[in-house]
Amino acid sequence: MLDLMPSLKEWRPAATGQRCALATVVGAGGSVPRPLGTSMLVSEAGDVLGSLSGGCVEGAVVEAALAAMHDGGTRREFFGYSAEDAFAVGLTCGGELEIHIEPLGAAPGALRLESLRLLAGQGSASALALIRRVDAHGGGAVVIPDPASFQAEHSTELAALLGLTGLGAPAAGHLMLAAAAQLEPLLRGGRTGLVRLAPPEGCLSGAAVPPNAPTSPATVPEPVTLLVESRLPPARLLIFGANDFGAALLPAAQLLGYHVTLCDARPAFAGQSRFAGADQVVTAWPHRYLAEEAASGRIDARTVACVLTHDPKFDIPLLHTALGLDLAYVGAMGSRRSHRQRVDALLAAGVGPEDLSRLHSPIGLDLGAVTPAEVAVSITAELVASRSRSAGASMLAASLKDGAGPIHRTGPVHETGPIDNVNTAQHQETPWT
Repeated sequence: MLDLMPSLKEWRPAATGQRCALATVVGAGGSVPRPLGTSMLVSEAGDVLGSLSGGCVEGAVVEAALAAMHDGGTRREFFGYSAEDAFAVGLTCGGELEIHIEPLGAAPGALRLESLRLLAGQGSASALALIRRVDAHGGGAVVIPDPASFQAEHSTELAALLGLTGLGAPAAGHLMLAAAAQLEPLLRGGRTGLVRLAPPEGCLSGAAVPPNAPTSPATVPEPVTLLVESRLPPARLLIFGANDFGAALLPAAQLLGYHVTLCDARPAFAGQSRFAGADQVVTAWPHRYLAEEAASGRIDARTVACVLTHDPKFDIPLLHTALGLDLAYVGAMGSRRSHRQRVDALLAAGVGPEDLSRLHSPIGLDLGAVTPAEVAVSITAELVASRSRSAGASMLAASLKDGAGPIHRTGPVHETGPIDNVNTAQHQETPWT
């Protein structure tokens, strides 16, 4: 749902107060175009905001949403691929989608269009989370304005969403603790995921089903299912070096959603108009600025540092500082010879081999990049690969046409050793100024 917030303010049905239904991907298998949590709004007039599959199933979802608004009930729709019926609604990519459809309403605790408009007004840079109940026996949502500090165990709104009203204190407390254990890591990490909990009646002593009685889908209650969408403020990307490569990387990094700071110690370089698009421009010695930002708590484990200065008097103290911090990524531009000299200097300065192993140098994936724009693509490609690796996917970058198996890999990481990557522009032995 949070993916629709930037466009909701300009969507005419929302502005005119039309009835709407919300369709959301709550299950995905195989190759699918959009991930869990992707949503689409459908108005009573059939207008649409958003997309769930790139066109494969939208028509059928609109019909189901209109039917849900007519009868007022939530529903689930399943879409896959039918080799027997070429004209059946489904995903030609072979994947499977489970879509939860809920009319927006005015009932207590229900998700309302007015609430969504308020969320949209907070801006995409603010922290925000939404917890929605998406099982067959519940609905509604809880808005979390500060997901990093939310205490699920003590939330009366969450208790109401889980249907704990009237439940005994021990059973309610047990379910709230179970909810907190699963919800809070997603909220604090800014992630999207499904949380399944035993239904309230499942916490009541178990007398409803005798210990050795046979069970069936009718006797096993459906778990309470919550869809969690959490958004943290944008991660920071710090570009050190006001040069052609920094100018090219700046908009490319913003395209990935980073809050970009350009830092250079030379006022005449940092003050150029081509860097005005940065979220922040700082004129300071890079290592001092980074140390001050770390001491003030303005960087975290999602922060990226790209050292493009290519000058030892800036690079060495800056990398010494950066490698001593818990950053998501530290990369430095330069040739192989520059890298070897850099490593020797950092070892002499007391940086250990384990910290040095975190340094991406030469920076970027081996794409044969030459121009500043191409090098920017190479760097951002490595950032995406690095983020995927931390999420459990392989760091190896290869053409999709040469691979096999699923496109979106979420399995365990298989280490294959360091990648020998270098951009053509960085391989030149003459330092830039």
